[in-house]
Amino acid sequence: MTSDPRTIPGVLDHVSVEFADHDALVTDDRTFTYAELGAEVKRVAAAIVDLGVDAGDRVAIWSPNTWHWVVACLATQYAGAVVVPLNTRYTASEATDILARTAAPLLIGMGRFLGNDRTSELDRTALPALRHVVRVPVDEDDGTWDEFFSRGTDLDAADARAAAVRPDDVSDILFTSGTTGRSKGVLSAHRQSLDAPAAWAACGQLTSADRYLCINPFFHNFGFKAGILACLQTGAALIPQLTFDPEKAMRAVQDQRITVLPGPPTIYQTLLDHPRRGDYDLTSLRFAVTGAAVVPVVLIERMQDELDIDIVLTAYGLTEATGFGTMCRAEDDAVTVATTCGRPIAGFELRIADGSGEVLLRGPNVMLGYLDDPEATAAAVDADGWLHTGDVGILDAAGNLSITDRLKDMYICGGFNVYPAEIEQVLARLDGVADSAVIGVPDERLGEVGKAFVVVKADHHLDEETVIAHARQRLANFKTPRSVVFVDVLPRNPGGKVVKPLLREIR
Repeated sequence: MTSDPRTIPGVLDHVSVEFADHDALVTDDRTFTYAELGAEVKRVAAAIVDLGVDAGDRVAIWSPNTWHWVVACLATQYAGAVVVPLNTRYTASEATDILARTAAPLLIGMGRFLGNDRTSELDRTALPALRHVVRVPVDEDDGTWDEFFSRGTDLDAADARAAAVRPDDVSDILFTSGTTGRSKGVLSAHRQSLDAPAAWAACGQLTSADRYLCINPFFHNFGFKAGILACLQTGAALIPQLTFDPEKAMRAVQDQRITVLPGPPTIYQTLLDHPRRGDYDLTSLRFAVTGAAVVPVVLIERMQDELDIDIVLTAYGLTEATGFGTMCRAEDDAVTVATTCGRPIAGFELRIADGSGEVLLRGPNVMLGYLDDPEATAAAVDADGWLHTGDVGILDAAGNLSITDRLKDMYICGGFNVYPAEIEQVLARLDGVADSAVIGVPDERLGEVGKAFVVVKADHHLDEETVIAHARQRLANFKTPRSVVFVDVLPRNPGGKVVKPLLREIR
């Protein structure tokens, strides 16, 4: 039996032959051709099967952008299991919640990274389904990957699992926080996780000649699907960066002849303004995609003129739409690219709801649903198949979308979605907090950061430092508020909801 070509195992089998000698994955410590990547993935898939992971089981990956992430992800899907990426910034309690809800029997977790050992902090007593933890060596040689890899001897078992995977099977569950404060798991099928990034790659004219510097983390939809899966389908070479460092990025562009460099606007601004930019040869760059924040027209023009990037595009998407939705095209001018998110891709229909102005999307790449949450699924995707994005937008005469506001309170910090309700739940558990509300406020470096408004209980005393420290212990750094304002009362409407626009007027 051979793998279905509309599944991730099927694409891997195909690309391993068609682009056998092409670079597939290049890191400081290892380089794989596509033939070598295919062989490595099969070995790891066999190891996953050997550990007793069944088809349809969830395998969590909680690790930064090393080559292990790519191999573990593709191997999980090759073994017929479902990938559950975890944000490396999560605290142990945040990771524990997702591991418990997915009942993952296997975690491929990071060893010591950036001075922390989060994997060892997990509360295993709260995770009865978690039978195996594989530690990926990152900052130190404290991993168990080699021992795990050595179990992968039965390649026939791995191939049989791959051949049984179907296009409509769930390939991954990406968690996105909900406005209720509890994260939701978005289910995507193999066909969706392939088709949506394939459409993205077509807009950027990605081919096997491209070399793609991946700064976006793999645990994020963009790094995973517009990174790993876009390269897999085109035969492009993927060069991941562990953490963003402007000089390392410029050196990689020069040494690896990088042609594709996606990222948030701050990355390009940093490179353009870097005092040593002239020391590096960046002329190989040809394609850049940005978004997730307001993009100044002058930035697009500087990327085209000073970095000499042929194609600079902006895009809009959300996890519930497999991470995609609309995108500019190569022929669009700088003003269109900077002020709009382009037109629908990946088979999406787009309309603006009457009255509310909400952006609605419909098509084959709308999520299968939320994990174990039919009510939330029904609220997000209506009976006619329209996904209610929660974003407010307008269309220009050419059909380009511009996002003008959010129906939800979500804001974007450093490229990551932040949902105030989750932070407010954490603040409510701090002794002395009677009431709280969080909004996003502009930040030059991160786009937006959290600002908390706190009402203190009578006979209690709290200061800004205490509130922020409490949040930082329980939340990822990007979710932690950067400032706190103490107020006597929060402004509320007659229905009892906090009127957040009024909070913006409070200094």
